[in-house]
Amino acid sequence: MICPEKSYFLRINSMNLQRSSGILLHPSSFPSLDGIGDLGPQAYYWIDFLKSSGCSIWQVLPLGPTGFGDSPYQSFSAFAGNPYLISSTIMLDEGLLTPEDLSDRPTFPDNKIDYGAAIEWKLKIIDRAYQNFKHDPFELQEEFSNFRKHHAGWLSDYALFMAIKETQNGQSWLNWPELFRKRDPNTLREFSEKFHDLIEQHEFRQFIFFRQWLNLKKYANKKGITIIGDIPIFVSMDSADVWSNPELFYLDDTGRPTVVAGVPPDYFSPTGQLWGNPLYKWAEHERTNFDWWTKRIKSTLIMADLIRLDHFRGFCGYWEVPAGEPTAIKGRWVRGSGRAFLDHLKTKIGDLPIIAEDLGEITQDVLDLRDSFNLPGMKIFQFAFSDDARNLFLPHNYINNCISYTGTHDNDTSLGWYQTAPEKERDFIRRYLSTDGSDIAWKMIDCVWSSVAVYAIAPLQDFLALGSDARMNFPGRAQGNWCYRFKSTDLTPDLAHRILDLNKLYNRIPAINSQPLARPVILYEEP
Repeated sequence: MICPEKSYFLRINSMNLQRSSGILLHPSSFPSLDGIGDLGPQAYYWIDFLKSSGCSIWQVLPLGPTGFGDSPYQSFSAFAGNPYLISSTIMLDEGLLTPEDLSDRPTFPDNKIDYGAAIEWKLKIIDRAYQNFKHDPFELQEEFSNFRKHHAGWLSDYALFMAIKETQNGQSWLNWPELFRKRDPNTLREFSEKFHDLIEQHEFRQFIFFRQWLNLKKYANKKGITIIGDIPIFVSMDSADVWSNPELFYLDDTGRPTVVAGVPPDYFSPTGQLWGNPLYKWAEHERTNFDWWTKRIKSTLIMADLIRLDHFRGFCGYWEVPAGEPTAIKGRWVRGSGRAFLDHLKTKIGDLPIIAEDLGEITQDVLDLRDSFNLPGMKIFQFAFSDDARNLFLPHNYINNCISYTGTHDNDTSLGWYQTAPEKERDFIRRYLSTDGSDIAWKMIDCVWSSVAVYAIAPLQDFLALGSDARMNFPGRAQGNWCYRFKSTDLTPDLAHRILDLNKLYNRIPAINSQPLARPVILYEEP
């Protein structure tokens, strides 16, 4: 059952992290016959691989439904799951699909994701499963009913939003007819009656996603694997969140943003970065006791044990750009409500299971906010060599309460970084690691693992010593991101053994049950 009458979920107590290690990999990167990684057999093999390698952490990117550009950081909902990750194999095993339903499967590339083709196919087979379910609901009918009831706080608006979007040829809600944009009650009621099955179809997709993901998470936790999830600070403009909660954002009378998110010009970008996300009316969030944010955090803690809070500095102060500006140059810093929010959140869930993504131009007030809640920050090894020995990203300057990475999804692979870095940085790292540059990815992993950081994490691409063609994301590039997939032959026993030796060497295998679990947290009350 996904949602019993009263659901309890255990979460990791972030104040008692034990020295451990892990791998960063999004589920979309798994091998699969359906063109995109999914939550089927390969995901379970991945958990077994982590266990055999001595790793006890799996870090993923946001798990929400992706929109234009296929970015996990631009989702149609801050609460929903990505239906493209649903496994056809599991649906086949459970009788929701028949072999005939999969007989017209196209042939997909095995080393990258062709999103257009993969999405078309995945939605086709999920909708076939829905039709099969409608004609013969099996024992899942009660489970589906419970799921809809316990997730109604976000699911109803999300399914309605997606159904309207589908009837509007996928257009942004900003381009919908006015009565839909402004959520006219009579219009929405008439639509819900007319398109009842379409709305239910989107609810069913969420039901199957959560069912598969929570079963996988349960398997991982039983194996001693902690899952680190990810929350982008901002939500997509074209999302059910903004459409159904316009009062929480700076919007004009037509629903369009008056100011948008970005970051100011810096050494790397003379015009800054114009993200375009709508900005929060923090005063309204405070007035409502951060209800929307609290629900968002609790919802994510259903799917993950710890949360990486992206762009943490934005909770302290964020860069506000007037809507319509072509770049992020003409903006201003505006104070956020991070301390009030985190104080409130702590009263709701206790010690905060949060990792602060404290990268970028960080000021003292951001560090003070992070440290006052004892949140671990992030250290990126690739950032360490543009300066001198005082660089805080060099492992000899680390503190214990941080998470060390060779690189993240936004960086090049370690090999790719080394091959393209300025010679001054290449010389620095060769001297720092006492290496001639051969096997550089593993040398970097070794150094990060040996550090005092409580967690050491590297992308799978670094363990496979892959170059820039395996990079997950290139910030600022609109297309061609998020496509990396590994092959089933990549996860060899030799690789697991090599990682295991590293974890033993640097004492990164926590004792059984050494990561204490906090008291149960009630995420759903009796309806």
